[in-house]
Amino acid sequence: MPIDTVSRTNIRSKHPELGKDIPIGIAGFYTSIKEVRLPYLGREVLYIVGKSVLESSCCGTGSWLYATVPGYIIRWHIDTEDGRYISEVTPLLDNSEREDVQKLIIERENTDFVLFS
Repeated sequence: MPIDTVSRTNIRSKHPELGKDIPIGIAGFYTSIKEVRLPYLGREVLYIVGKSVLESSCCGTGSWLYATVPGYIIRWHIDTEDGRYISEVTPLLDNSEREDVQKLIIERENTDFVLFS
């Protein structure tokens, strides 16, 4: 089924711990740097900017910036779990909206790629 035909469903999104390195196997880590509420089409899109680092692997080392997009904010900080806020969001399912938001994020944040939930 094409993504454009899937109905929107609200989900609970746990906010990341900003500045905390999360190990990726034995080769590196990623760190969520900041959360942003991006105004778009009369709504707000939540996205998180982070940095991935590959410290030691057979293929070399490197780092890159990324953004993850949980979705449009429905309700902000509605709960907590493990000391982290939970917000209610609805994923961006429309391909043209995803393309627009991806362009905006890359322009604003200079990220290497954008991932949508």
